[in-house]
Amino acid sequence: MQRPIALFTDFGMAGPYLGQVKAVLHTKAPGVAVIDLMADAPAFDPRASAYLLAALMPEMPEDVVILGVVDPGVGGERQPMVAEIHGRLVVGPDNGLFEIALRRARQARSWRIVWRPDRLSATFHGRDLFAPVAARLAQGMTPGAAGCDAMDNPRQLDWPDQLGEVIYLDHYGNAMTGLHTEAVPVEAVLQVNGRELRHARTYEEVPAGTPFWYGNSIGLVELAVSRGRADTTLGLTVGAVIGWDG
Repeated sequence: MQRPIALFTDFGMAGPYLGQVKAVLHTKAPGVAVIDLMADAPAFDPRASAYLLAALMPEMPEDVVILGVVDPGVGGERQPMVAEIHGRLVVGPDNGLFEIALRRARQARSWRIVWRPDRLSATFHGRDLFAPVAARLAQGMTPGAAGCDAMDNPRQLDWPDQLGEVIYLDHYGNAMTGLHTEAVPVEAVLQVNGRELRHARTYEEVPAGTPFWYGNSIGLVELAVSRGRADTTLGLTVGAVIGWDG
């Protein structure tokens, strides 16, 4: 039984990288559905990306294979891995990218990828290593049959459960944070770059040009400006620290 593959990378849509990965998936697993989940994950930043991926995973099909590549240490000491999280499989580097999803899972298992292709670029494991393994898993192979050995679930224990930082800036200039909405009461006043932001449920609840925060559609606290851009209005970049009075 085939499983869909969802791509979560920092490759961007421009350039050859995403297309090369998709070409491998088409060659190795023809007919498998490929979902473009995200191509602009925080570049070179597995930590910020981990909180974003964990928030996106519950919306994915239960049988999905997530090919996750935010891998600034490619070719170095980090290990290639597969994990099963509530039935969903993730494939990518053991650099913390899957840490938050694993930490929040009630049931999870992990494997180290020991298989190696005949051609393995030192700088493009997404194409040469992770994509072929994801293709095998999407065609119904078990991790063992796909070239993996069991390993303990990796942990990055110094990372907080709730990250009070901007982790992603979207096309509209809105800023997603690593804070889950369940952790922040609606009465909380958030502080960022010397500005205070209060909660609103929708953009229509505040006057145009007003900064505010709200709970977004994937369960994260998001900073926005009604009919404006939070990134320019508040001077935000990925990594900007969010304070709050809770």
